[in-house]
Amino acid sequence: MRGYRHLIWAGLLAAVVVLIDQVSKGLVTDRIEKGEVVNVLGPLDFTLTFNDGVAFGLAGGGGIFVILLASVALVALGVFIASAPESNLTWIAGGLILGGAAGNLIDRVRLGHVTDFILFPSWPAFNLADCAITVGVILLAWSLIRGGMEERQDGEPRADGQ
Repeated sequence: MRGYRHLIWAGLLAAVVVLIDQVSKGLVTDRIEKGEVVNVLGPLDFTLTFNDGVAFGLAGGGGIFVILLASVALVALGVFIASAPESNLTWIAGGLILGGAAGNLIDRVRLGHVTDFILFPSWPAFNLADCAITVGVILLAWSLIRGGMEERQDGEPRADGQ
């Protein structure tokens, strides 16, 4: 069981992300009318929009295809986390990505669209699940780059064989 400890931690973090994401979307949906813009602080506004496509509204109306694609991606990420070397950065990144993707997938299955509400000038509306995915991808990339640098410093061969 020790080898899967990082997968358990990633799952717990993912559950927290889903909870925060779903609660925030519920609060916004209950308090803001669709299309209304509420200034929060400086350039940060909240609005209520619905996205039936993928990131930033691309492939709008994808329906079951988007749901299946997201489900496959969640399973693939879980397999990756389970097989990745134990690293705090890896399980944190994986948990953030899993939680964000699951939060948006719950919306797609339950509502037929994703609820977005965070709005900055010159940027499409997004939600906390999107934030978790973005931070998770950055951390995962950093973890993979850092892991590659550590291997080269240890004198082990690089991926290109040198």
